Amino acid sequence: MVHAASLILAVVPLLLVAAWAEDPYIFFTWNVTYGTISPLGKPQQGILINGQFPGPNINSTTNNNVVVNVFNNLDEPFLLTWNGIQQRKNSWMDGMPGTNCPIPPGKNFTYHFQVKDQIGSYFYYPSTSVHRASGGFGGLRVNSRLLIPVPYSDPQDDYTVLIGDWYNMEHKSLQRILDSGRPLTRPHGVLINGESHQVGEKDDATRKPVFTMKAGKTYHYRICNVGLKNTLNFRIQGHPMKLVEMDGSHTMQNVYESLDIHVGQCYSVLVTANQPLKRYYMVASSRFTKYNLTSVGMIGYEGAPAEAPSTLLPPSPVGWAWSLNQFRSFRWNLTASAARPNPQGSYHYGGINITRTIKIANTASFVNGKLRYAVNGVSFVEPTTPMKLAEYYGVADKVFKYDVIGDVPPVNEKTIKLDTIVVNGTFRDFIEIVFENHEKGVQSWHLDGYSFFAVGMETGEWTPASRKNYNLLDAVSRHTIQVYPKSWSAILLTIDNAGLWSVRSNALQRRYLGQQLYLSVLSPARSLRDEYSLPDLTPTCGVVEGLPLPPPYTI
Repeated sequence: MVHAASLILAVVPLLLVAAWAEDPYIFFTWNVTYGTISPLGKPQQGILINGQFPGPNINSTTNNNVVVNVFNNLDEPFLLTWNGIQQRKNSWMDGMPGTNCPIPPGKNFTYHFQVKDQIGSYFYYPSTSVHRASGGFGGLRVNSRLLIPVPYSDPQDDYTVLIGDWYNMEHKSLQRILDSGRPLTRPHGVLINGESHQVGEKDDATRKPVFTMKAGKTYHYRICNVGLKNTLNFRIQGHPMKLVEMDGSHTMQNVYESLDIHVGQCYSVLVTANQPLKRYYMVASSRFTKYNLTSVGMIGYEGAPAEAPSTLLPPSPVGWAWSLNQFRSFRWNLTASAARPNPQGSYHYGGINITRTIKIANTASFVNGKLRYAVNGVSFVEPTTPMKLAEYYGVADKVFKYDVIGDVPPVNEKTIKLDTIVVNGTFRDFIEIVFENHEKGVQSWHLDGYSFFAVGMETGEWTPASRKNYNLLDAVSRHTIQVYPKSWSAILLTIDNAGLWSVRSNALQRRYLGQQLYLSVLSPARSLRDEYSLPDLTPTCGVVEGLPLPPPYTI
């Protein structure tokens, strides 16, 4: 017979090993500075990270602990947010002004987050002011662990392609325009990895290609729209693209000649080098605009002669109905394993009862003669105290009021008021959010802290009967969704990640002028099982500065 005491002695060492066997750490030290850049040929002030524009890529693996020590050498407070990283139980590291005090000039802050149970293509960017318009962004890659297979063969190489529209003005000038109550004009160009080129430039035969491929090999391209306003269509001369992942989910591997990539979205494609040994253009061009902004970057084959690519570009699609149909072709890969232990298809979201429906309508109007954008009739105003800190310290009532907007948009959409919008969510509810776009332009919405199922997207008005056409089987799980003009998009998700989470327009001027809100998901247990305590050495500001630290969460 084995005594109980012997069993306890045998188990304790195993528990100790498990407690200390942390997932791997990767460390970065970043110096954020101003520097002169000329992406459109005109010198302007940019925001650099370690002297780089765009910033350095983060190459991580599922469950890695990512530690980034950010030194702010600008003359303004600064924050970075990690677009699409879910920050499980850890909205303290989300890097949004609603959760973090900005890093003061001359100071530093260390982000420490885990890319828990995620794979895919993401990016980071500044969340303060309009800093994003001057740089500070870069790619963030989360590779699958070796023990978990991906649904395609290992590519020859892995390339990050950051596309986005751009203004040849520094961010302070753009901010002054917005603060004066005027909208920004059309962007001045499009960048591909920080550069802008046009077809037929004199050095096309000799300039170093952005990427190089070996004939017969297949390459992984991660394409993210890090821009400020416009949807961009991406395509490569003579090379179809096999879609394999978007916003952190494996997809059914359909082949596309071009892809509409909306602001804030990332798509992963496989490209096979099966064409003659030459140089080819990859193309990014604006969509749904009266103006045409296009930039090209070169891809070269190893051993190709020093000749310029063909000036005949693959055509861009026309109209947003084409784009809507492309969205309908996207499907989740139910047979592929994800970062989490269970296959993606084991999660039958279509059989869960919806406990709450929130309709969010975007509007634009003027308040005191100045342009503002609103959510359900309220234009968001950033308080000086991050709302998450106010909640934690028990002084939320001194900073904001919950639920200043309703779950249904008001009848009179033209009347806008200014306030801080924090919507109360019930922990572990399964909710439906319907984004309604009553305007003429395409919208793009992002939700921090979660991935959601993009189940429906149609023209006209949403009604409960619209649910009959939802995709309740294999809608792609993602974090950013577009909404076409005079249309709606619907998402489903379980709000099981305790914290305070940003719901925002991805369009820079819309977010800056009020088209955002926060979703507060509080755990009734105040337990470490649900949410981490405020990390040590977290800076405080506003009304919580100097207050005694609340007791930490316990198990």
